[in-house]
Amino acid sequence: MYYEKTYMVDSRDIDPWYHCRPSGLLGALQEAAVEAACALHVSREETLAKYNCFWMLARMWYRLDRPLGWGDDITIRTWHRGARGASTYRDFDLYAEGKPVGEAVSTWVLADADTHRIFRMSRVDEFQGTDGGALNKSRTLSGLHLPEHMEHAESRALHYSDTDVNGHVNNVRYVDFICDALHMEHLGPGRYVSSLQVGYLAECMAGETIELYTGQAGGVWYVHGADRDGKSRFDGAVELADIRP
Repeated sequence: MYYEKTYMVDSRDIDPWYHCRPSGLLGALQEAAVEAACALHVSREETLAKYNCFWMLARMWYRLDRPLGWGDDITIRTWHRGARGASTYRDFDLYAEGKPVGEAVSTWVLADADTHRIFRMSRVDEFQGTDGGALNKSRTLSGLHLPEHMEHAESRALHYSDTDVNGHVNNVRYVDFICDALHMEHLGPGRYVSSLQVGYLAECMAGETIELYTGQAGGVWYVHGADRDGKSRFDGAVELADIRP
């Protein structure tokens, strides 16, 4: 069982080279996941009402075969892998003009609204028998192994414009933090982000300041975000590729 919707890359999503920014793609993936949850009757409001729980995105990874451009109609097909353990995977396939252009995998957990303790997925009735079946991907997402040497890139103050309906920094904004720390404004028109993973380690709130650190290993760029006390808040890994003519 899968959910499918087509999104257009518009002027709010693009960078100086008319490519869809990573945060623009993550926003579309997140919206597809939200709408798929609504179709399964496990929306934010419904899970709060029935289970007193809310959804939290734990990790997200995507891979692109080519950059997505301004005006592209991107069809996102998404499904979940079932309800076992403390988390569930949600997979995505991306198409443009009917051809596959990428894929994504995410990990979600349900947290009790009062205690913030993890709610077991097996207790979610709506997830029984509604997974993607043969579509399910085999990729799993584990924590990133950061390079031993990471350099301080910047101190980032968090504000109202970063927050979401839960009062926390929106999942999408972390990807902007990652790209800014790596100075993607110098990327140029001939390269693009071909793969990105972000892990959400602890909540960030408006009024806080996050210290950003960057490093490179094996052709992968890493970004780590921590508060001023050294507590880890998020990390990310970025791969770049040349645009093929």
